[in-house]
Amino acid sequence: MSRHDRILFAGDPHGNFKPLIAAVHKHRPEAVVLLGDYDLDLPLDICLQDIIGLTEIWWIAGNHDFETPGKYKNLFHSALADKCLHLRVADIAGLRIAGLGGIFLGRVWYPPQPPKWRNKQHYLYQQPPHVKNAELSLKYQSAIWHDEFEILKKLKADILVSHEAPGSHRHGFSVIGDLAAAMGAKHIFHGHLHENYARTIKNNIHVFGVANMAVTDLLGNTLSEP
Repeated sequence: MSRHDRILFAGDPHGNFKPLIAAVHKHRPEAVVLLGDYDLDLPLDICLQDIIGLTEIWWIAGNHDFETPGKYKNLFHSALADKCLHLRVADIAGLRIAGLGGIFLGRVWYPPQPPKWRNKQHYLYQQPPHVKNAELSLKYQSAIWHDEFEILKKLKADILVSHEAPGSHRHGFSVIGDLAAAMGAKHIFHGHLHENYARTIKNNIHVFGVANMAVTDLLGNTLSEP
């Protein structure tokens, strides 16, 4: 279980899955974890058909994946829908990996400001009658909700993957580092900001930013770039 490339982390593909597919064929990992923003014109399983069966495929969603009904459907209704890591912990290649998809949205919760709503039901209840019984819009589905975040905090994990960055990045959020610490995670891998970097934050948590279309291993080494 010492192979550092047994799990690979893929930064925002934005429609280009070639670097990830090439990395899987070269390194033969047990699993890959995708960090969001797929911009899917086809279902995710079709885009990754060249590596299905070669490795486990796990993913979280990014903000782009809620931009249109088509992008949303091609991800959340794909044959890989059950591999979504958002708000859960999965045992992947011998490590417990937790997922936090989506983004912080000012109209829902934008740390360090307090949340605008206790939960989704609270938000919907406050809407006009013609909206109250409707489903959440895609925009609101893309948001990180405070109550769900707090529930995730009670689970235990070795690694946290998120779309948003923790406080290691100038555009990040310290609450993500707090989440990792509460879960006992010692590593965070994130996408969204299109930068490859490594930082250490409080509680000696190692953070790895994974650039768009880049692929890294468990040590944060960049294995593939566009």
